[in-house]
Amino acid sequence: MYQASCRFMRFQAPESLSEQIAQHLGQRIVVRDLKPGERIQELKVAGDLNVSRGSVREALLILERRHLVEIYPRRGAVVSELTIDSVNALYDIYIDLLCMLARKVLERWPGEQLGGMMGQVNEMQAVIDALNSNAPDAAERVIEAGFGVMQYAYRLVENPFLEETLENFRPAISRTYYVALDHFRSEIAETGTFFRRLADAAVEGDSECLQQVIQDFGEHQRHQVLSILTEETA
Repeated sequence: MYQASCRFMRFQAPESLSEQIAQHLGQRIVVRDLKPGERIQELKVAGDLNVSRGSVREALLILERRHLVEIYPRRGAVVSELTIDSVNALYDIYIDLLCMLARKVLERWPGEQLGGMMGQVNEMQAVIDALNSNAPDAAERVIEAGFGVMQYAYRLVENPFLEETLENFRPAISRTYYVALDHFRSEIAETGTFFRRLADAAVEGDSECLQQVIQDFGEHQRHQVLSILTEETA
């Protein structure tokens, strides 16, 4: 007999070829291997990856929805520019969404019950400690570890709409986060401080403090990215 609890079961479809191509190209954009304004040639990508141009075209449409490329008539796909306006627009909404996620976690789970989540944060700190070196992929691994903590929070909140909305911002925020980490080595330690403060506020069940920690870190990162863009365009 079909059980009522099964209605909450979520099935994960295998990633399509176009999604895999989009993730591959998206990662190259995040780490600035593909530069802002650079044209992405369908034929070359198809040849390099041994896939059809149709799959590449679909992947580029996915990246356009994620604000990583812009597609123009006759010119094709171009890596989107990071501008002061676009960065401000991104952080305005993303900081608010993270604060909402934090509030929902504390609404559903009292501070003393957040041991599992704190384990994730400790894991994040261990990764950051290990990455305080000149490892070439340090920034990428810190970003991935941070999203691992956020995904754990999704499971605590069980709000698929909030989860999907935040995940849609993941490529764009990864891009700006990488810019900050790549230019300011101290940002890795700053990220560690952020997660320690986050853990302390969560365990204490202090919603206002938790949101302030997120707000402070988000604004700090926004300022770092904007300062880099200003310097690059000077």
